[in-house]
Amino acid sequence: MEIKVEVVESMLVVPSEETPRLGLWLSNFDVTASMTYTSLVYYYPAPTIGGEGFFSPERLRAALAKALVLFYPLAGRLGMDEGGRLQIDCRGEGALFLVATADCAGEDIFKNYMPSPNIKRMFIPAADPTGIMSMFQVTFLKCGGVVLGTGIHHVLMDGTGAFHFIQTWSGLARGQACPCPPSHDRTLLRGRSPPRADLDHRAYSSAYLNGVPRPWATLVCSVSPKLLAHLKSRCKPGVSNYGAVTAHLWRCVCVARGLAPGSDTHLRVTVNARHRMCPPVPRHFSGNAIVRELVTIKVADVLAQPLGYVADTVRKAVDGVDDAWVRSVIDYLGIESDKGSLHQPWLLQAESDLLVTSWLGLPVYDADFGWGTPQLVAPVQMFGTGGAYVSPRAAREDGILVFFALEPKYVECFEDAFYNH
Repeated sequence: MEIKVEVVESMLVVPSEETPRLGLWLSNFDVTASMTYTSLVYYYPAPTIGGEGFFSPERLRAALAKALVLFYPLAGRLGMDEGGRLQIDCRGEGALFLVATADCAGEDIFKNYMPSPNIKRMFIPAADPTGIMSMFQVTFLKCGGVVLGTGIHHVLMDGTGAFHFIQTWSGLARGQACPCPPSHDRTLLRGRSPPRADLDHRAYSSAYLNGVPRPWATLVCSVSPKLLAHLKSRCKPGVSNYGAVTAHLWRCVCVARGLAPGSDTHLRVTVNARHRMCPPVPRHFSGNAIVRELVTIKVADVLAQPLGYVADTVRKAVDGVDDAWVRSVIDYLGIESDKGSLHQPWLLQAESDLLVTSWLGLPVYDADFGWGTPQLVAPVQMFGTGGAYVSPRAAREDGILVFFALEPKYVECFEDAFYNH
């Protein structure tokens, strides 16, 4: 169905108080992050009672202005220092804030939600002015529900930082003080001099990122509590939800793609480095502190070994990310960035790779602006086949969602394997 979205108001929201005016130095994690916006939708159904003032734009803007005092880089612009290195020019220029209406009901989109470029077009503002760090759109639906679309530049922060910002903004909208102010100091993530990339970082190597763009279908897979319990029962005691779901997803992909048993298959996992460094980076550090590790095993092992073996292989890779490993990554990224070898599309190899990002354990649904928590928080679109997000649901007892992109010809076989084996 064709859905019409009309923007009725557009403005820049600036911090409500004076903020530092500076060029914010960016770490190697920041400058090598994807030059895109992390864009999400938060869906809030129409209130059953007490709907007066529901998602008042004035209230949201006032809280946003306060939040931008704490998260002042979000009001900045992407710039460069004297040496030509990316930085954030912090001058309080503001975040883009739009109010819109859509001639659709929430059920039309969110009953069977599917990320797509069209979702992004409807609910995420275009990046104007150029170099803006954050943008937000509140869209009122004809059913009385609301969609909050958020776009935060990935150069500035990872998912941990972005969800902390939404948590802070929504808390301020409810009249609460911010209990955990963010840290913007990236000096703990400086590279060593001279740099020493003395460990293996194949997850970032062009040799494993030279795939070609190819069509994909987007899937939203529901991991019910029953399925989750079944998966974990096949693993060692203490296995994480992420480990069990990722192992199952990896196996189903190998089945669906019909990969040769003797060939290698690669899984990229994302790991929060904050607490793995010495000294640790503050928990509420607002920049990028996510590293990737590459797990490589034979397809035959994914398929024939117990599920617990696959989950344990993933766990060992994650556990191996320590201070020495993270600092080697930082130096590696600096060296490769200086050579210009990281400025390329990061495309997974055809039909052999998987990249799974976990939102489990993050405050994804801690986004109550005063009218209740969202019914769904989701990415607006996927970025290539083999990519997946593992996300909690609004109610923990409802299980887990996996947003996944896969070649269309494998979808039917994948779904059969995912739910029936």
